[in-house]
Amino acid sequence: MAGFNEIDRVRTPKGQYVSASPLGGSGRPKRAIDAVPVPLVLVVVALLGYGLLVVWSAIQTNENYSFSRQLMGVAMGVVAMLIFYSFDYRRLANYTTLLLIVNVVLILSPHLPVIGVESKGAQSWVKIGIQLQPGEFAKITVILLDAAVMSKFGGRLDDPREFIKALAYIAIPFLCIMTQPDLGTGLVYLVIGAVTLIMGGARWKYLIVLLGVFVGLIVAVFAVDEVLKNATGEYVLLQQYQRNRLLVFLDPSADVTGTGFNLNQAMIAIGSGGLFGKGLLNGSQSSLGFVPESATDFIFCVLAEQFGFMGALVLLVLYLALILVSIRIARESSDLFGTLIVMGIVGMWLFQILENIGMDIGLMPITGIPLPFMSYGSSFMMVNFALLGLIGSVYAHKG
Repeated sequence: MAGFNEIDRVRTPKGQYVSASPLGGSGRPKRAIDAVPVPLVLVVVALLGYGLLVVWSAIQTNENYSFSRQLMGVAMGVVAMLIFYSFDYRRLANYTTLLLIVNVVLILSPHLPVIGVESKGAQSWVKIGIQLQPGEFAKITVILLDAAVMSKFGGRLDDPREFIKALAYIAIPFLCIMTQPDLGTGLVYLVIGAVTLIMGGARWKYLIVLLGVFVGLIVAVFAVDEVLKNATGEYVLLQQYQRNRLLVFLDPSADVTGTGFNLNQAMIAIGSGGLFGKGLLNGSQSSLGFVPESATDFIFCVLAEQFGFMGALVLLVLYLALILVSIRIARESSDLFGTLIVMGIVGMWLFQILENIGMDIGLMPITGIPLPFMSYGSSFMMVNFALLGLIGSVYAHKG
């Protein structure tokens, strides 16, 4: 893998890299501060503060949201982060079957009677005292599973049979999440899998064939759905709202009072912010309820309306710093498993950032994908902090 420093490291029979010295590459004990990725902590603190401010402003006129619940999500997330940080991630490298089982159980748990909760047409939640979204928490185990599978090949995957086997591990969580159905989260799982395949050394010809098959399946789904529509009178494979989102993406002005209303209101809010915005709590589109799901999927619209282009630029700079610092930690990892974990997290964050902001400005289809450290949601916040803990664990155990 590019970026690996082979000094003071040996390769195991399974192709993973470990430090040859328990004290690290220099042979000296690490200071406590050396085990903490300070730049990452500073970036996340800035992102979190910015996000809490924007969420607070977004929910002032919506009694369905609770700021104290968001703070509780942060508090529980910090606890999760510390737990993952203190755990040696390398212990999980060989537990692919266990990780797969945990994934399946987590993702299918909303289908269980009594605890399963349906919301907005999807069976994605469980209620066990508090309401949680297991599919969000499964992002952690999906990252660990995909990284564990690909790390076994030592950075080069040439055998087509092993490639197919790796694809099976990656595909199972996606198929499970589509039983809810939750296409947005499913796409996140696929992106994580794609990143780990690329970074794990899968041959490019396999990846190109896989991309072609994926595009072919998408075309087939639409074609078969049209046939089923003619036979049964309704779409079966894709729900009508999913088709509407794609149609609006292709032509935002097609139905501005109907299916295109959300996107057009979002773009109006962003455009009205101008260079410096209207000021905190002064966004007319968001405060008057024109922007849909303003605290979750369309939180970027609230930020852009109130703080303008400059406020949006600050957010993008913070995200860029988050991505670059994380990539540096991945490059300095003492083994391939750690590198793939961090790069899986980076891929997930980058996709969610591009998709969420892109859908708000009409460059991407609308999906229910939140913005990291910005969108409202305790489950989402806890997951992001837990992933920070994993990155911290990789950093703390580097050579």
